[in-house]
Amino acid sequence: MTRPPNVGAAECDNAIARARRAFDGWARTPAVDRAATLAAAAAAVNAAVGDLADLNERETGKTRDDAVGGVEAAVGTLLQYAQLGPLHRGRSLQGSWNSTDLMVPEPRGVVAVLTPWNDPVAVAAGLLGAALVTGNTVVHKPSERCPETGRCFAELLAAQLPDGVLEIVDGDGAVGSRLAASGEVDVVAHVGSSATGRAIARLCAERGAKALLENGGNDALIVDTGVSADWAAEQAAVGAFANAGQICVSVERIYVMESQAQGFLDALVAQARIWADRIGPLVDERHRDHVHRHVRDATRSGAQVLIGGEATRTGTYYPPTVLTGCTPDMLVFSEETFGPVAAVRAVPDFDTALAEAAHDRFGLAATVLTADMGHAQQAWRSLPVGTVKINAVFGGAPGGSAEPRRDSGSGFGYGPELLDEMSTTKVVHVSPPG
Repeated sequence: MTRPPNVGAAECDNAIARARRAFDGWARTPAVDRAATLAAAAAAVNAAVGDLADLNERETGKTRDDAVGGVEAAVGTLLQYAQLGPLHRGRSLQGSWNSTDLMVPEPRGVVAVLTPWNDPVAVAAGLLGAALVTGNTVVHKPSERCPETGRCFAELLAAQLPDGVLEIVDGDGAVGSRLAASGEVDVVAHVGSSATGRAIARLCAERGAKALLENGGNDALIVDTGVSADWAAEQAAVGAFANAGQICVSVERIYVMESQAQGFLDALVAQARIWADRIGPLVDERHRDHVHRHVRDATRSGAQVLIGGEATRTGTYYPPTVLTGCTPDMLVFSEETFGPVAAVRAVPDFDTALAEAAHDRFGLAATVLTADMGHAQQAWRSLPVGTVKINAVFGGAPGGSAEPRRDSGSGFGYGPELLDEMSTTKVVHVSPPG
């Protein structure tokens, strides 16, 4: 895959300047008109599902179903924000009988949106949709690992908008850094690695800009006693192997009770065989090497490969892999692998699993499979993550949101709460003249 050259400094600054010039007019556009424009953009994306899916398959290795599903999710997200945008409002406070305070939401200004390669259309739809419908203008940099997919999607939106409201720039982290450091950018919204997120947070802190970050995860899955080994293995496999493990909330660490570990592992190996023909390749050779480095580190430290563990096909395909005998110091347990690797650790009891799952620098999500509602309550109360899922690794209500913690980022990334993140509040105190 040929990656586009970085835009030059002048071109990047010009894109920011165009967005800044367009801001006042777009902010003053009635909310219902901004929403109608977003709905028209959703229709344009819906008409291009096939083209966008083709690009995504070619650039990232996504399977066809996943690629189409990502575009369809993007359409739904854009329509959701088109509906929610005009309803987004502040509050009024009664100070005294003849005075009132109004808390009025206003757009923040120019938003730099930096999006990832693993689900480029769906993720971008959320950040772009929320930013635009609340009256902000945007400079969007898609991931350099899927530049054509990202640009095609953004251009479909930009075609429905006034000039300058949505600018698109190509390039790698150097371009993202220039956007994040610009004094003319008011918000930097980033989905990607924790290292990049920390760098963005520093740049924003230096000049008082807002950083909205969803970064890496190291999500734990706890398999309690009293649940079916086959069902638990199905859940673990979906969490670890879907999209070849390249999902922000993929299962990265699995804790199973020693008393049922063997049955669970046997069932998980059987699931890995089923998933071998369901997943596509990893995004590129660099990422395949990263995944395999984690597996090699585990085996050198005493873990056992039950299935997979070697790149047996040409290209960047990596097979569903099951590791047992894992320990907290191994890379597969301490860092984000982001590949189709189910790393398993047998523990004596639920309390041990919960304590080890909580002892992690990331804070994105976690899953607990249990028939004990006391354990479920204990888990969601004590796990220091933004989302705790009980008895389902994926899912959630439409319009739901989450706020990651620690190295996984900060701020709400989806749902109605994202409209709040993209807005600032002005308090207006109204009293009669003396």
